[in-house]
Amino acid sequence: MAEPLIVASRLVKGYRTTAGYVPVLRELDLSIQAGEMLAITGASGVGKSTLLHVLGTLDRAESGTLLIAGEDVTRAAPARLDAFRNATLGFVFQFHHLLPEFSALENAMMPALIARVPAAEARRRAEALLHELGLAERLHHRPGALSGGEQQRVAVARALVQSPRALLADEPTGNLDRETGERLHETLRRVSRQTGITIVLVTHNEALAGACDRALRLEGGGLRPAPATA
Repeated sequence: MAEPLIVASRLVKGYRTTAGYVPVLRELDLSIQAGEMLAITGASGVGKSTLLHVLGTLDRAESGTLLIAGEDVTRAAPARLDAFRNATLGFVFQFHHLLPEFSALENAMMPALIARVPAAEARRRAEALLHELGLAERLHHRPGALSGGEQQRVAVARALVQSPRALLADEPTGNLDRETGERLHETLRRVSRQTGITIVLVTHNEALAGACDRALRLEGGGLRPAPATA
């Protein structure tokens, strides 16, 4: 069997508040295979987004280790983490955070331009992804002229433009109606099958989670298999 793409060992993470220390992750272990589509479910406020941010190197655990693509990123310097994140990981959030003054195409190009990819190559990649995601007629529309589902597909294209090893999605369908959310979820499944990218999907939707390769539930600071849905 191939080596896992992401391996988290004994991750500990919490927050200090005026009421005291609030633990979120309690020596959490997780191994994710390359090409796997993994769903993480759990009650609101249990720490799903915190876990995703730690796995995506957007936040640091207090202790434990995190290996991604064989590299220990636990104590990497901020500059190294920035470069590693841009080259290896893509992110899609519930609120897509598109830049309103730029077109769909320009938004999708942005990570490649930040990485100093020549503009013509960044444009080629972004156009190909937007075509694949059914947005060929919307390339030059700004976010305000796009539907919620279209904006999320632009966010998916932006996340994929650097051909990352893993895509981390934090409630990407949570702000969409059910039909649009299901279409976006199927788009992510198709991307996973076609490219072999690893997808880690945080969702409150148990039915969508059940359609992934594997579903885990975050509870009490640890992970366990999510219950099967009817």
